[in-house]
Amino acid sequence: MTHAHTNAEISGQHDIVLATLNARYIHSAFGLRYLKANLGERESDCMIQEFTLESRPEDVVEQLLSVQPKIIGFGVYIWNVVQTEKVVALLKAVSPQTVVVLGGPEVSYEQEGQAIIELSDYVITGWGEVSFRDLVTQLLTDEGAIDQTGNNIANSDVANTQIINGEQPKLEHIRMPYYLYDEHDVKHRVLYVEASRGCPFKCEFCLSALDKTAWPFDLDLFLSEMDALHKRGARHFKFVDRTFNLKIKNSLKIMQFFLDRMSDDLFLHFEVVPDHLPEALKEMIAKFPVGQLQFEVGIQTFNPEVQGRISRRQNNEKAEENITWIKQESQAYLHTDLIFGLPGESLASFAKSFDKLVALAPHEIQVGILKRLKGSPIIRHTQEHKLVFNPNPPFSILSNSEVSFQEVQFMGRFARFWDLIGNSGRFKHTLPLLLAEHPFENFSALTKSIYERSGKTYKISLLRLFDLVFDSASERVNVSAESLLDAIYQDFMASGLKSKPKCLGAYGRLRDLKRAESVSKAGKTKHSSRQARH
Repeated sequence: MTHAHTNAEISGQHDIVLATLNARYIHSAFGLRYLKANLGERESDCMIQEFTLESRPEDVVEQLLSVQPKIIGFGVYIWNVVQTEKVVALLKAVSPQTVVVLGGPEVSYEQEGQAIIELSDYVITGWGEVSFRDLVTQLLTDEGAIDQTGNNIANSDVANTQIINGEQPKLEHIRMPYYLYDEHDVKHRVLYVEASRGCPFKCEFCLSALDKTAWPFDLDLFLSEMDALHKRGARHFKFVDRTFNLKIKNSLKIMQFFLDRMSDDLFLHFEVVPDHLPEALKEMIAKFPVGQLQFEVGIQTFNPEVQGRISRRQNNEKAEENITWIKQESQAYLHTDLIFGLPGESLASFAKSFDKLVALAPHEIQVGILKRLKGSPIIRHTQEHKLVFNPNPPFSILSNSEVSFQEVQFMGRFARFWDLIGNSGRFKHTLPLLLAEHPFENFSALTKSIYERSGKTYKISLLRLFDLVFDSASERVNVSAESLLDAIYQDFMASGLKSKPKCLGAYGRLRDLKRAESVSKAGKTKHSSRQARH
């Protein structure tokens, strides 16, 4: 599936096409819109085409070539590099004269040996707004820069260099791209926005560790762009700022802007620093009604030794205090993150962080497996901590000096089942019984049993999952069968399922299944179904 933004239909000719493969259709390519918005007089020659990972390379290439582009730029990320490489290989096979330019974090570092780079004509590393404009301008205006046989004979230094270090301009020289979100985007997609770029922190698992600081956009100009988007009907804003609450004065002004435009369908997502929540910001947060705010809080680990090793500055006591405040004193939805596989952290150490976070009761705990992002400083621990990463995307840790390959495999299953059971909101009544007293230990036992019984972590229906949870918990977790059935019964009735799980087959209190439908309908809101269940 594709969606082009220059025209309602893919028609006519465009010298420049910007393309990417999004993880899901609801996502929008923020970076490509920045590139197009900053092309200057060449903007009208440019079209954006977005696809998804499910798109067939043959279909992608056909649509890309349908507008007869001379230059195609691809946004390359850790999640789409494999499919994008297939697209580029096919594109070069059928249209070798088309110039391919790559950009994005996956090709900005460690280019040697990357097959996709060998297939391309140019790679722009880092920031691309200025350098992409300069490159395409030179290619399209230098006499004979692109001849009919596909040979690049431009004379400029930039055009004769395959790897181009992206120029980082001052933010006031970058044109904001929000006008390029069209009516379809506003109605059907997540709209990414940023009030600042960069990050002052140096967490070594993250590419933002390479930033010198965080740079704020002109706030008045940014808010005028948000006002224009809001007037066009935009209601779902996902801020990609790494540290939204770094400069509290700006945070307050942005939140007040949206409070002044509050409506039932407004939704805001912010990534916040967990140990920096001054009273003024708390007062502002408390004003937002339920369903309007989502905070993403990266904890990663509570182990001070591991935090120091990966250059992560975090006041754990303050972070715990703030998470508790958000959960108990505000209506904000709380998504937290932990990372398994950090250098020097054992399974037992991770379990302590997990148990501590469960006790704080955020709405979601995302259990991530450490990934080696190209260019990230985490690689400096390779020798001392024997870090072994998967050579295939997404380059997850396979083992290190503290955790074995088998433990990493197990934690991958743990993370998947936790998302299905702990994060989904489907087991609101059952989950507390499963986690009582020893959350990590109990859920580990549940994970082992579910996997032994099912042999898989994906394509498990909710109906089947109810039975797997009951059977596994009855066998491996210290909980009474009666209490467990009561809880599963309540969760089943809220699920909307028309067929009942086998474990409830003889359950005396099972009501008419029509009630399940009424409960399901009553629980629907204008916001995320997962949030509504929580």
